[in-house]
Amino acid sequence: MAYNRKDFFFHKAKERNFAARSVFKLEEIDQKLRFIKPGATILDLGCAPGSWAQYCVIKVGPKGFVLGIDLQAVKLGFPNARFVQGDIRDVDFDALLAECGRSAPVDAVLSDMAPRTSGIREADQARSLELCELALSVADRYLRPGGAFVCKLFHSGDFEAFRATLRSRFDRVEVVRPKSTRRESKEIFLAGLGRKRDGGAAR
Repeated sequence: MAYNRKDFFFHKAKERNFAARSVFKLEEIDQKLRFIKPGATILDLGCAPGSWAQYCVIKVGPKGFVLGIDLQAVKLGFPNARFVQGDIRDVDFDALLAECGRSAPVDAVLSDMAPRTSGIREADQARSLELCELALSVADRYLRPGGAFVCKLFHSGDFEAFRATLRSRFDRVEVVRPKSTRRESKEIFLAGLGRKRDGGAAR
């Protein structure tokens, strides 16, 4: 089957005024696991073009907040969100949250980060894992006990080891391949629910 960029989910996103079809991946994950709550503070890593944040700002409501970071600029605006262009390795999350009247720990850390694909499967898988590990390091530092973590991973031989790492940090770990994932894609999503009080690095 030929690759179809403008598929059903593309048109559905347009109809609902979402920035990208990827919103339906997060929607399905949240509908299954129900971890995005009203009033929550969320870190959205790799947030461009902004569809995950669009979904989150609706779910968290006016008392919640979404802080999005991406190498690319996000051209959206919401009263309960802020978007920062930059590398998450260089971002001072504490300072950014304070500027927005918030503070750590946060309720959820989401990562839809993906590497620029090279066409070399093993290299792309390794870069994807590195981004997941980077996102997890952010969660280790900023996520509250009981909080949730979601990341996108290109499936590889390292999958089981990374899932085991998540199990050491969270009470429950789920693997989800949303229906809106393109058939040819190797991506999957891992969700850690109920961060253990002693899980990860101390702040």
